[in-house]
Amino acid sequence: MADSWANSRHRRDRRTGSDLHLDLDLGSTAGPGAPRPRAALLAALRDAVRTGRLAPGTRLPSSRALAADLGLARNTVAGAYAELVAEGWLSARQGSGTRVADRAAPAPPRRPAARTRAERPSRLSLARDRHGQQRPAHDLRTGAPDVSAFPRSAWLTSARRALTDAPAGAFSHGDLRGAGQLRQALADYLARARGVRADPDRIVICAGFAQGIALLARAVPGDIAVEEYGLPFHRELLEQTSRPRTRPLPVDSHGARTQLLDTEEQFTGVRAVLLTPAHQYPLGAPLHPDRRAAVVDWAGRSGGLVLEDDYDGEFRYDRNPVGALQGLDPDRVVYLGTASKALAPALRLGWMVLPEHLVDAVLAAKTPAEWTTGALDQLTLADFLERGAYDRHVRAMRQRYRVRRDRLVEQLALRVPEVRATGIAAGLHAVLRLPPGVTEADALRALDRAGVALDPLSAFRHPAAPAQPPPDPALVVGYGTPPEHACTAALDALCGALARACHSGGRL
Repeated sequence: MADSWANSRHRRDRRTGSDLHLDLDLGSTAGPGAPRPRAALLAALRDAVRTGRLAPGTRLPSSRALAADLGLARNTVAGAYAELVAEGWLSARQGSGTRVADRAAPAPPRRPAARTRAERPSRLSLARDRHGQQRPAHDLRTGAPDVSAFPRSAWLTSARRALTDAPAGAFSHGDLRGAGQLRQALADYLARARGVRADPDRIVICAGFAQGIALLARAVPGDIAVEEYGLPFHRELLEQTSRPRTRPLPVDSHGARTQLLDTEEQFTGVRAVLLTPAHQYPLGAPLHPDRRAAVVDWAGRSGGLVLEDDYDGEFRYDRNPVGALQGLDPDRVVYLGTASKALAPALRLGWMVLPEHLVDAVLAAKTPAEWTTGALDQLTLADFLERGAYDRHVRAMRQRYRVRRDRLVEQLALRVPEVRATGIAAGLHAVLRLPPGVTEADALRALDRAGVALDPLSAFRHPAAPAQPPPDPALVVGYGTPPEHACTAALDALCGALARACHSGGRL
């Protein structure tokens, strides 16, 4: 053994099951004539207690177990324990083992002088949101449902059932397409609820929409048309994945103008088009039937693909649900869905229903780091779907979000009639059209002062979209985001800030 070496080891007490991590330096000494292993052990234990890493009351492994794990003589460990007990670092009682002594707790750091109430930051102001920014008092940005409504009990029931029933093979490397039980459950659900023509063998499970669209960009290289208004994150992801150019497709009150794919020169050579046909994001219009037919015809003639993002297709309020575009031509349309809006983004579960000719190319595009998604979560979701818990949760949330939508429209009409809510037939957000003379910047300043965070419509516009005519000023409000108990206060703050912006004449 070398005279000087550092060793960081996790050891498990065979009797108590406790782990103990020690940094041993066998070149150190505790005093003249002290044996090196004992000195190193003394120093490591004192340091762990002094720094607070071993908290008061922590039970240490038995001397026999620790000696065996560290490769030391039992007498060496027992002697070190006895010395530290004598020094007051440890305590030992019959039947209770050796523990860190209460008196050995490190002194707490000095607390700064108390601030006044006005100076003291609130918990909300110190918390950070998913964008890395300080979380506002009222977060009405889009991108997440009411995660406080996640069905914990029902999900736990499915998780227990999935874990109990899972075969041993489920804990090994799985099918690149995903768990067969989930793919079958999704095929049944999507056919019934969304009109998707899905074969389990053509479904690929992915870690949310982001991974799905990245895989498609690698499997189908070439320029991609995207809606003029959409998530900047999706455009950036497409362009970073395989370096295609995204070309903005104009959008109006009937959705994307898909007929332009055949007639406009800027779309020559486009290999695929990304659409949100059930509920255009963020403007909110469903894709007109003529335009649905036009884009499917374009894909058939050109050999292109339609990438259908059905991000909130289950949440429709004022009319029968708009079925998936994929049902018109399963050989030219890729259907993408996720559990992010219906359940929670943290699940990181998404799915693609692929044309048969594309399955192998998508699987080949997976890198070793993204071969599979967590099998137990997949099996849990499969059980959740099979037992009808998914349907029950979606129905309950659909009603909850509809009530929120109605309250938003009602309060705007009462308090800020100058502001119109559009795109409200479905989804978890609305577009608030500002009156003439009020800019997005005016409204955002008033909202910021009221502690309300939401995004301007202009933030969703493709940077290469034509500058003229300028888009009407508007805001995108995610009424589905706040927890239920915070909705009333958030709506009050929103309406109050918008009223001040509209009545100030831009002088905020």
